[in-house]
Amino acid sequence: MAKTRTQWVCQNCGRTTPREMGRCPGCGEWNTMVEVIEQPSAPAGGRPGVSGSEPRRLSEVETEGPERLPLPLGEFARVLGGGVVPGSLILVGGDPGIGKSTLLLQTAGLMAEATGKPVLYVSGEESARQIKMRASRLAIRSDDLFVVTETNLEAILGHAERLQPLVMIVDSVQTVYSEELTSAAGSISQVRQAAARFQWWAKAQGVAVFLVGHVTKEGTIAGPKVLEHIVDTVLYLEGDIFHTYRLLRSVKNRFGATSEVGVFEMREQGMVEVPNPSEVFLAERMVNAPGSAIAVTMEGTRPLLVEVQALASHSSFGYPRRTANGVDFNRLLLIVAVLTRRVGLRLHDQDVFVNVIGGLQVEEPAADLAVAVALGSSVRDRPVAADLAVIGEVGLSGEVRAVGQMGTRLKEAARLGFRRCLVPRSVRRSTEPLPEGIEPIAVRSVAEAADKALV
Repeated sequence: MAKTRTQWVCQNCGRTTPREMGRCPGCGEWNTMVEVIEQPSAPAGGRPGVSGSEPRRLSEVETEGPERLPLPLGEFARVLGGGVVPGSLILVGGDPGIGKSTLLLQTAGLMAEATGKPVLYVSGEESARQIKMRASRLAIRSDDLFVVTETNLEAILGHAERLQPLVMIVDSVQTVYSEELTSAAGSISQVRQAAARFQWWAKAQGVAVFLVGHVTKEGTIAGPKVLEHIVDTVLYLEGDIFHTYRLLRSVKNRFGATSEVGVFEMREQGMVEVPNPSEVFLAERMVNAPGSAIAVTMEGTRPLLVEVQALASHSSFGYPRRTANGVDFNRLLLIVAVLTRRVGLRLHDQDVFVNVIGGLQVEEPAADLAVAVALGSSVRDRPVAADLAVIGEVGLSGEVRAVGQMGTRLKEAARLGFRRCLVPRSVRRSTEPLPEGIEPIAVRSVAEAADKALV
């Protein structure tokens, strides 16, 4: 009889140790090690992707069949790199209620209707009746969409073997358990076993498999490193639950870029694509209002114009507040320090609030200058010119540094009606051709930018 094996696995980084430890030796976090008891089973004969394989010359490998399966949702296809690669394993994570199940059920229905081939939707959390209710709301009526409510891994693979679907969706991987292990469903060992078996089956059958993954309190997929090492693509569905817009972001993709972002709007009929998000995010902009500036950011290869709002008000307490929503908090502290020391703005007794409209999270440094200009506008109570966009990174010396893809950013700003744009001075000396219809205003420092931007 096979002996059980006990080990301790970190829920944060996936590091394993043979004995109990209070602090993970990998990531250094406390109280993240959980006990995993595994019951080794006899090797499964003929396991897909392992037994029966022989080394072959790369030139002899056949590449018949479609390179990618077309996706009816263009924003989803953009994030995946142009479509679904047959045999790939895709992990989709996100906060509860963000719309993961809605997006994948909608995708399954559209693919089944477009191709006329079976698509299997496996649910371990909802009944078939509940899925039917959601499908009716989403107007999904394809006869080639099959639904099964099952949590047993072996039973799920058995259903998939008989049906031979074009795509299989498992919602969620934390509910799946294997009879080969004695641990409970959702444990590290069960999640790892389920993901590995789905990977073997997907590669052997050439069927794309989508896995829905729950997230932890820190906002990462439960057992993140364990799953991310196994799957081919990791997608996060992000957004503010109080806003209708959702961003589908790729953080790992073996078959495409990891910087692409798809934008959706959550409506009654499901996830609706937003092909031109810049116009949507600027639709309710109040022109000539102090404390507002337009930043031009890049999400992958897509330029986005977002409104950055800032408010500085006198603090009634000894320690003024610094609140950042949509921008990195440490970047905000850096910009406040630069404005205080290099520009001479009095912010040491001011509460500072910065917000990016639309629930977006802007992470690239190209939005630094827009935040600085918005803060300067609020402190001086002077609006930023209505036809002015702002691009640039702020350094500790108060200088404005260049950012990449300047031509693409300026072209998008000109298309949306902006006639001028604050840019770093190095842009004037670059050999990259600038688009027509917009006037670049070169600035060298934050102080110079604040003077030229304010009306």
